[in-house]
Amino acid sequence: MAPIMSRVVALYRYPVKGFPAQAVEQLTVLPGGRVAGDRVLNFRFADAPAADTEWCRKYHGVVLANTPALALLQAAFDEQADEIKIYYKNQLLMSDALTDAGRRRLAEAITAFVLAQHEQPLKEQPVRLPLKLVGDGRTPRYQDNEAGQVTLHSRESLVSAGVALGEVNLDEQRFRHNIVIDGVAAWEEQSWVGGHLRVGEVEFVTVVPKVRCLATHANPRTGERDLPVMQTLVRAFAQKEPTFGVGMLSHAGGVIRLGDSVDKVP
Repeated sequence: MAPIMSRVVALYRYPVKGFPAQAVEQLTVLPGGRVAGDRVLNFRFADAPAADTEWCRKYHGVVLANTPALALLQAAFDEQADEIKIYYKNQLLMSDALTDAGRRRLAEAITAFVLAQHEQPLKEQPVRLPLKLVGDGRTPRYQDNEAGQVTLHSRESLVSAGVALGEVNLDEQRFRHNIVIDGVAAWEEQSWVGGHLRVGEVEFVTVVPKVRCLATHANPRTGERDLPVMQTLVRAFAQKEPTFGVGMLSHAGGVIRLGDSVDKVP
């Protein structure tokens, strides 16, 4: 292996699809390449064209791309108790268990929150109601693509994108990745697509550059769309599609910890 002098500086998972990140000190990557505890729950529309236990496109549920104010909520999921606490601006909004009745009450609370927002996907869309909370709380299945993928970007690329956007302290949580590294050249991770990468004990195939959506326009602190991220990525970096970060798969999986090294595998 040829070391590239890079290391893991942040790790995130997202128990509820579309809700803010849970920062963690380690991630368990499952065989096949999904993160344990990541996107295990989803507030989905009633007319979603898939069974509750099956993957479908994110736009068939409440996510940041259609409801930027979701950035103001936090979801704390207790896997042992099968219970979710949802906070709004650090105040408890709702707490319930993942029973049938609890799921209905949680969905009703999120419906009320979404309907109160000026930008949301439920207005004049009765076929999308009632919302339903799907997922078993264990199986990571609601990633943006059917294959799942673990996602990664570098802090150097974040700084470069921030300069182009005129935002010196660009918040990396706009991009909703699992792994953040530093110690490489800006945008270097894009050159890894098609190659192999080892992060800590986990070996990945770097599959695709990550094409971004409107979720990146939402400020993680205010819940308002404030930066034209997609247009800026295309214009400033001569991209055909707005791209930031990479998606990766792993055959065997393993554990990744803060401070782990990142190495190319020849």
